[in-house]
Amino acid sequence: MSLHDLAARALHAFDPEDAHGLAIRGLKAGLGPRDSAPDDPLLSISLAGMHLSSCVGLAAGFDKNAEVPDAMLAAGFGFVEAGTVTPLPQAGNPRPRLFRLTEDQAVINRMGFNNEGLEVFAERLSRRAGRHGFVGANIGANKDATDRIEDYVTGLTRLWGLSDYFTANISSPNTPGLRALQTKAALEELLGRLAQTRAMLRAGSTSDYPIFLKVAPDLEDGEVEAIVETVVANGLDGIIVSNTTIARPATLKSAGKAETGGLSGAPLLEPSTAVLKRFHVAAAGRTALIGAGGIADGAGAYAKIRAGARAVQLYSALVYGGPGLVVRIKRDLARRLRADGFATVEDAVGAA
Repeated sequence: MSLHDLAARALHAFDPEDAHGLAIRGLKAGLGPRDSAPDDPLLSISLAGMHLSSCVGLAAGFDKNAEVPDAMLAAGFGFVEAGTVTPLPQAGNPRPRLFRLTEDQAVINRMGFNNEGLEVFAERLSRRAGRHGFVGANIGANKDATDRIEDYVTGLTRLWGLSDYFTANISSPNTPGLRALQTKAALEELLGRLAQTRAMLRAGSTSDYPIFLKVAPDLEDGEVEAIVETVVANGLDGIIVSNTTIARPATLKSAGKAETGGLSGAPLLEPSTAVLKRFHVAAAGRTALIGAGGIADGAGAYAKIRAGARAVQLYSALVYGGPGLVVRIKRDLARRLRADGFATVEDAVGAA
C-alpha cells in the first residue's frame, strides 16, 4: 500500500465531507499520486471520437468544481468527468449529507448539486487550454430553476470549447423532480433542445464535442428502450449507466443504511450491470455505453465491459481503495482481458 493510500485511509478519521475537502486540497497542492507508466495498449479505446489511452475513467462527483482534473489524470485515469455544475452556485442540502457504509464498502450521499457555479467552473477549465488528457463536464439544473431544461442548454453553451465532452445528469435522486426528466416526453424535449443548441454551436465553431446522458439504475420495464430511442433520435453520443440508486438492498449491514439519498459503491455493481446489459441489448450498437456503479477492482470493470460498456467510471471505491486503486484496476483488467484471449478492449465489449 502506497503512502497516498495510507493517507486516504487516515482521512476516515474525519467526517466524510471534510475528508473529501482535505483530499481536494492535497491534490491541488500537488500531493497526489502519479502514474508515470504508459497505459497498456490493450486498454485503449475510441469513445465517441475520443481516443482514450485507458478505458478507466473518473466519475462525476469527485471533482465537482473542476479543481483537480489534471491531478486525477496524472493519477492514472484515462478520462476525468468534473461536476455536476449548475448555472448558479448553490449550497446543496444541509449537512450531514455524505455517509460512509464501511461494512458494505458503500456510500450514501444527498449532496444536492452543491457547487460553485458555471462561471467559476468555466474559468478553471479555460486554464487547461493546450493540456493533454480528456476532461468532461457533467451539467445539471439548479434546484429552484423555473426552466430546468434551459439550465442544461446554458451549461452546454457556456462550456462549449472548454470541455472535451458533456454529460447531462438527469438522474441524481437528490434534486426533487430531476429524475422526471427521464420520462419520455420530458426527455424528448430536453434532448431535442440540446441537439438544437449543439447544432447552433457547431455551426459557429470548427469543433464538435460528444454529449452523453447519465441515467439512474432504477428504471421500469420499457424505460430503457424509450431512453435509447430518444438518445439515438436526437444524435447524442452515448449513455452512462448508471448513477446512484434509491434502492436499499436487504444485504446492507452498516449503521447508516437507512439514510436518505443515493447509494453507491459495492452494492450497486450487480444491479447497475444488469441495467447496463438491458441498455446494450436495446442500443444494438447504435450508441456508446459507459459503465458506472460499484466498480472497485478489475473484475468489476471487466464485468461492465462484457455487459456492453466501451469505457467505465468509478468514484466511491476510491474512498476505501485510495488513489492508487486506479492503477491496480488497470493492471487487473488488462490481465483478465489477456487471460480470455482478447486483443483489445473493443473485442470484449458485450461479450458476456
